[in-house]
Formats: sequence, structure tokens, C-alpha cells
Amino acid sequence: MANASELSGVTFDWPVRVYYEDTDAAGVVFYANYLRFMERGRTEWLRSIGYEQDVLRDAKGILFAVRRVNLEYQNSALFNELLLVRSAVTHLGGASMEFEQSVLRPADGKICCRGEVNVVCLDATTKRPRRLPSELAAAIQSSIGCAVPASSE
Repeated sequence: MANASELSGVTFDWPVRVYYEDTDAAGVVFYANYLRFMERGRTEWLRSIGYEQDVLRDAKGILFAVRRVNLEYQNSALFNELLLVRSAVTHLGGASMEFEQSVLRPADGKICCRGEVNVVCLDATTKRPRRLPSELAAAIQSSIGCAVPASSE
């Protein structure tokens, strides 16, 4: 399908507020919660292109699972700060997507956490990898500014 050199760099931004439950005793965001923020960003991006994960499971028989994550922590985020989760698809394969995501603080523009996340499409019943449905792949490609190749479905 599409690779990073073909993508237009289109990003999707989603705001998140740091709640008390997101922090450690010092009021700093607990490191694992950045993964939760990034998950919300990917879910809201999918919703923004017209797809709900529960509907995809029920109507198309697919699920998404994180296969690989690489994170770099750069600056601490604190209780009650407003953050922005920035997501961009950098690779779209037949059954997977690669995202570059960052959680940044708009107040000063500093990146708190940056990561690469590989997500795989799974059959909801067998939990085995499965090609993205052609209409979903086309919607993703349209959202990131790529041409849609001929479907093999």
C-alpha cells in the first residue's frame, strides 16, 4: 500500500487533560499513561474518518491490536495540564498501520513523549492478522492524502 515517502504528513490532533488519576505521587504523568493518551488519539482519528471500533468489530469482524511500540520521554507533564496528542499515519500496509505520535504541551510547545506505534488488523474471531477492509483502507488513504491502489479483496 503506502509507505512513509508517499505520505503527505497529515496529522490529527486530539486534546487531553491530565487528571489526578494520570499522575504519580509527585503530580507527574505516570509514564505508562502516555500510551493511554496515544490510544485515545488513534481512536479519535479513526472516529474522525467515520469509523467506530465497536462497529468495525460487529459489522466487519475486525479488531486492532498494538504490535510494537517505541517511546521516548522528553519532558514531564503535570496534573491539570492540557496536552495535545498528535498522530500521523506513516505507513499503511495490507493488515497494519504505523503511526508517529507525540504528546505535547501547547502552552510551551514542548514534547512530553514521542512514539512510533505499529497497529495490526485482526480477525475478531480468530485473532489472526487480516487485511484491512478495502473501504477502510480507502478512507485511511484519503485521510492521509494517498492515492488508493487497486483492491485485492
